Amino acid sequence: MRRASVLPAAESPAADLPHIDPAFFVRPTAARLQAPVPSTHPPRILLLYGSVRERSYSRLASEEAARLLQAMGAQTQTFDPRGLPLPDDAPDSHPRVQQLRQLAQWAEGMVWCSPERHGAMTGIMKSQIDWIPLSDGAVRPTQGKTLAVMQVSGGSQSFNAVNQMRVLGRWMRMLTIPNQSSVAKAFLEFDEAGRMKPSAYYDRLVDVMEELVKLTLLTRDVSPWLVDRYSERKESAEALSQRVNQRAL
Repeated sequence: MRRASVLPAAESPAADLPHIDPAFFVRPTAARLQAPVPSTHPPRILLLYGSVRERSYSRLASEEAARLLQAMGAQTQTFDPRGLPLPDDAPDSHPRVQQLRQLAQWAEGMVWCSPERHGAMTGIMKSQIDWIPLSDGAVRPTQGKTLAVMQVSGGSQSFNAVNQMRVLGRWMRMLTIPNQSSVAKAFLEFDEAGRMKPSAYYDRLVDVMEELVKLTLLTRDVSPWLVDRYSERKESAEALSQRVNQRAL
């Protein structure tokens, strides 16, 4: 049997990579996945929905998701998008914007649920995401946090909205879980009290929330390491060096 070659201890793992700066090259190890002090508080999940109608099926689906999350041991907060201004139509200090941003900071994972309108997520859904900044000072409110995406449709089953939200989740540098929920003909799936009826759609919703809680528990304590990047370590060091040199001049 052919044995795997092992580099001598003194030899850099990047020795054969001339374009790599060894000062910022890190070999991932399983040991880094063990948090020194694991969190003991319930997973914190923020839910956003994309309609303000009186009988909003995205809100009802989010409420059902919140009940499931709580039963699975998570703590939930749901943001009501009513009164949130359009992006750039109000200052960041607007109280509804501040509330949304504080919830984004608090959360360790999120659920985004939008109706599909004209083959896309709603403007209400997109506005909420647009108000959450990629960075807030030295903090990135969404980076490394888990995300589950869901949609409700008035007609046949579609995946346009969840596909769009996956793109946004990647752009927001979130860990979007593989599973997702798409509820077709949502007006048939909820009773008069607003509770979701038993169906394959409901079972899938349970699956999605279960996967979200599992992956949040798995990643929340090590998310800074999971999203740590060679290019950013190198760029940060170069920027620091430039600032120091400018001060010296």
